[in-house]
Amino acid sequence: MVNLLTAGRIRLVLLGAAAAIAIVCPAAVAQTDPSRTVPATPLVIGETFTVESKVLGETRRVNVYLPPSYAASAAARLPVLYMPDGGMAEDFLHVAGLVQVSAGNATMRPFVLVGIENTQRRRDLTGPTQHDDDRKIAPQVGGSASFRTFIRAELMPAVTSRYRTTGETAIMGESLAGLFVLETLFLEPDLFDTYIAFDPSLWWNRNDLVTTAARRLSDLGNRRKTLYLASSGEEELMQLTGQLAGHLRKSAPPTLNWHYEAMPTETHATIYHPAALAALRRLFKPENQR
Repeated sequence: MVNLLTAGRIRLVLLGAAAAIAIVCPAAVAQTDPSRTVPATPLVIGETFTVESKVLGETRRVNVYLPPSYAASAAARLPVLYMPDGGMAEDFLHVAGLVQVSAGNATMRPFVLVGIENTQRRRDLTGPTQHDDDRKIAPQVGGSASFRTFIRAELMPAVTSRYRTTGETAIMGESLAGLFVLETLFLEPDLFDTYIAFDPSLWWNRNDLVTTAARRLSDLGNRRKTLYLASSGEEELMQLTGQLAGHLRKSAPPTLNWHYEAMPTETHATIYHPAALAALRRLFKPENQR
């Protein structure tokens, strides 16, 4: 039989061993802590759904951010900001953050943000071209008309049936998406109220949207539209966007509210975020700040 003194020594040895294990191997102790075994849960910032597009012959994923004011009132109806390049691995997250913080600090009106995830980006965002060099950028190009039809005939009805929206719409994009924004303004101006383009790829089809800008601006007639342009310090893009701004100064109808922002310290890779923040603050000021 172990006497009491020996038993006490055994207990001390065991306690000392447990303390040593905790110091040397804290993970072993952590495994016994129930709070450490609670599984992580997804971090949700919005909603996502798909559209079975007959126009494009494929399934298209759509990501949506809803500002808190949308959930705060069942009567709330909000305008909609559409964005190509709207996938989670594309530009949706950082633009959703801009909308969230800008609406939250009252530097812009709240908008429903609708991000259109890409499948074949260069097919959807480019118009027809007559030049072989343009066709080399992807197996398929020149599909912008079909992509516009998808937005008008399939995506917009899906958005208005799912969410409480007003009739106000805007579209924002950079690079080829900026090209698509401008082409849409010129070819189907009634599709959106506000057009926002950063570093648009105006080199497409040998600068066609620039060289034909005067005529296209005249074709806008007396429509009340808003256009925001920005360019980085990338030489060709800055030059072409500046030329388009020159045509706007000479030929824009008085009903076109437009602004051009040169951002020479930005690159093509960095312009989207600062230009979007500037555009959202300028174009979508709260009613009491207008």
